[in-house]
Amino acid sequence: MSTQLSPGTSRAGGLPPWSTADLPAPPPFTSRNVLRVIGPGAILLATAIGGGEWLVGPAAAVKYGATIMGIATIAIVLQLVFNLEAIRYTLYTGEPIYTGFMRLAPGPTSWAVIYVVLTLVQLGWPALALTAGATVFSMGAGRLPGSDPGDIEVVRWLAIGIVGVVALLLLFGGTVERMLEYASWSMLVFIFTFLIVANVVFVPASDWWRTFQGFFTIRPPGGVIDWGLLGALAATAGSGGVGNLTITNWIRDKGFGMGGCVGAIESAVGGRHAPLSPIGVVFPVTTANLLRWHGWWRYVLIDQVIVWALFCGIGIFLTVNLATSVVPPGSDMQGLATGAYQAQYMASHLWRGFWVLTLLNGFWILFSTHLGNTDLLVRTVTDLTWTGSATARRLTRGRASLIYYAVLAAFSCWAVYTMRLAGPFALFKVMANVAGFVMAIAGVQILIVNRRFLPPALRPPLYREVLLVLCVAFYGFFSVRVAVHSFW
Repeated sequence: MSTQLSPGTSRAGGLPPWSTADLPAPPPFTSRNVLRVIGPGAILLATAIGGGEWLVGPAAAVKYGATIMGIATIAIVLQLVFNLEAIRYTLYTGEPIYTGFMRLAPGPTSWAVIYVVLTLVQLGWPALALTAGATVFSMGAGRLPGSDPGDIEVVRWLAIGIVGVVALLLLFGGTVERMLEYASWSMLVFIFTFLIVANVVFVPASDWWRTFQGFFTIRPPGGVIDWGLLGALAATAGSGGVGNLTITNWIRDKGFGMGGCVGAIESAVGGRHAPLSPIGVVFPVTTANLLRWHGWWRYVLIDQVIVWALFCGIGIFLTVNLATSVVPPGSDMQGLATGAYQAQYMASHLWRGFWVLTLLNGFWILFSTHLGNTDLLVRTVTDLTWTGSATARRLTRGRASLIYYAVLAAFSCWAVYTMRLAGPFALFKVMANVAGFVMAIAGVQILIVNRRFLPPALRPPLYREVLLVLCVAFYGFFSVRVAVHSFW
């Protein structure tokens, strides 16, 4: 790899300029290589399916009707554009999009602190672990928690066990990204198989059509509107906030584009010591490199459009379709054991075993999301610290994984401590609406970063920039409405 500075490095912003090298060639485009190369979209899908798909989507649709689900359709389309434009920067530089933000004024330290705080506020709560613990309790006890005063304490201990299992899983796999990818594919196969079977068996054809129409409708509900719930739906119908940004970290660690030149965060057990560079590498715009760029972009489109966006839409459709068919309209589903209504209905109408199967499906949905969100938080804090602090790099002797596992240990302890602060759904609504605020400010930064640091030949077409601006406006609207509703 050349250490020659790239053209235009005087415009590299508040961090050191990039070095240059030719863009690594993507694997030949075959069906086998597609399955081998894609994966970050599956990780992001696994983190998304427990939020908007299993928790917020059904809760909002049951409360207000499926006619508001056009919010989810718009959210997934806009988040897809958001993801692709963030990934564009990573393909060119090998840096996660956070590093691009740190190149902007007022400088790397300021943006590192801001995004660490936003990440902690959005993801630093054990809401999903608590909800997963409640599903385990319900499977074992045959009832929902709450009828006995000691139930909630048992749920907390189960949630603590889930936090511990997640921490152990993140210790293995060569690289953390690889372990997450394998785990995500396995859990997604079970989740989607169950959802498809349950919908086919229990939901009438007329309800399928009603739900489908709802995803192309936004009919405001009458009466008092819970803007916190609708804002959470808008943010988590796809992934939301930090999750969308961190797709670029997984893209780097998977080796997409110039990510193959900068290293990855290795696992503590079985990891290969491949130093992670805090500064990326860019490529000169030549005919050969542009051909390779388009080859990588084909893999990105399959990973994001087919794996992530399409299955986000299918996932939330299936969960909303099932919930609105078996749960009485207007029911409050913002409780501990989400999925219990569906489990009770299917168990009483067909087979008692559906109680356990439905809750088991809910557990895997929530567990996969908690696993992914834990990595999101820890990975984001690690990358921001690794890039922004020479002292941290020196103290860890060039091993970003040491920072990763220190942050993981601290977050696990914090999760145990904060389990008594509030109910899990209340915590999740806070997390989701912070995600919407992150989308609003980060969308502006992605637009600036790509216009400032990418060569003209690699910049997005105008319609993509317009859609990114609409994404900012969409999430800005919900952020303002939620703030007004909460404080006035």
